Amino acid sequence: MNKTQSMERNLSMVMDFYELTMSNGYFTDQNKDTRVVFDVFYRKNPDNGGFAIFTGLEQIVEYVENLHFSDEDIEYLRDQKIFDENFLQYLRDFSFTGDIYAFPEGTVMYPNEPIITVVAPLIDAQLIETAILLQVNHQSLIATKTRRIVKAAQGRAVSDFGARRAHNMDAAVYGGRAAFIGGAVGTATVLSGQMFDIPVSGTMAHSFVMFYKDEYTAFKKYAEAYPDATVLLVDTYDVLHSGIPNAIRVAKEVLEPMGKRLKGVRIDSGDLAYLTKKTRKKLDEAGLTDCKIIISNSLDEFTITSILNQGGQVDSFGVGERLITARSEPVFGAVYKLAAVEENGVFEPRIKISENIEKITNPGLKKVYRIIDEEGRAIADMIAKADEEVDMTKPFRYVDPIKPWKNRFFENCRAVELLKPVFKDGKCVMEKPELAEIAEYVKKQLSEEIWEEEQRFEYPHLHYMDMTPDYYEMKMQLLEDSKIG
Repeated sequence: MNKTQSMERNLSMVMDFYELTMSNGYFTDQNKDTRVVFDVFYRKNPDNGGFAIFTGLEQIVEYVENLHFSDEDIEYLRDQKIFDENFLQYLRDFSFTGDIYAFPEGTVMYPNEPIITVVAPLIDAQLIETAILLQVNHQSLIATKTRRIVKAAQGRAVSDFGARRAHNMDAAVYGGRAAFIGGAVGTATVLSGQMFDIPVSGTMAHSFVMFYKDEYTAFKKYAEAYPDATVLLVDTYDVLHSGIPNAIRVAKEVLEPMGKRLKGVRIDSGDLAYLTKKTRKKLDEAGLTDCKIIISNSLDEFTITSILNQGGQVDSFGVGERLITARSEPVFGAVYKLAAVEENGVFEPRIKISENIEKITNPGLKKVYRIIDEEGRAIADMIAKADEEVDMTKPFRYVDPIKPWKNRFFENCRAVELLKPVFKDGKCVMEKPELAEIAEYVKKQLSEEIWEEEQRFEYPHLHYMDMTPDYYEMKMQLLEDSKIG
């Protein structure tokens, strides 16, 4: 089974042109070996939610491991007539040699904390920017949206039906992967299923029903072909006066004589709350109490919540365009910012200043800790300097950067370091988990560790993002030195 497309195409040139122009400048200025620190973080949760889900790390690893420039790539760059020839020769033999640290894939994450840190020679760090961001931004967005939809479904199954509305083929395939991490039970996208061992599902479209002379004949043909998995699409003509009666007839006349049961019916249009209630009643009256009702058609967390609040009788949801495109907020917004530059063997912090407070970066090489209380709940995340000790065996003073004047302590807590080694000296050192393990990790965090109040759709509790006193003082000193007032 092929679980990567890297063998089929070289994606190394998936980068912004300025990464190459900057790298050429660093090379000609003899700065290519200077080590730097870049952080990946984002500033706002999608849909005004309380959290997001870190996704896409496996594809980042694949990109970095396969990063190289072919003769064709070098020739194309030479044709641009702006690059130094020695730089092009350098690229011909290029491979990534730095270190990368990241949250484990599937980790619940929050704004303004580094979810990936790159520590590498300057050109190495610069060239991988776009690939890192596009994977994090796309897959984290879809995983987060899926989790919201799954929560709205209240334990009912959610499947990804979105391929035909995705922005392109890769968006469908990797969107299916991200949706599974976010809690979908399967996908209709065959390549996504093949590459990532995701369960695939699919029955019929309206065209199948329309091809035959009448609806009953179409249902009969399908049941005879798939007697152990008959799910009938009942809204081609009229759900209650045609589709459901014909489905019941097939269940009685075709399946039951074979010792089989009608597995389900799917409704893809109309007033889904009303139709599912009427459908459930008709199926139960016919003795088909085990027949499942599946609905689709422009669903998201809000329409699903509304349908269920109205008493809709639904067993599972097929969610398409609003999942695979994250239609309500289709941009995630992770960024890649310089945090430190090595000078005389020491990483000196760098800070980006902005008139917009939210765009002021957290400088320096740092660690991120999740603070877990006695009950196993995550009460905050905390940023610390990379070289400082965090000792939770006694009350630990921290700073809330929003209210720095308050004297606060963590007591009877433990600190879990979130950034884990992924690459060391250009070699992948991360043990790659199976996709099912990542999806289970998401579920475990949200059921055991993350506050329910942070999972509300509206006005969720704001997760605390604290700092150690040493880190906070370092950041304030940098701001003071920058003469911002």
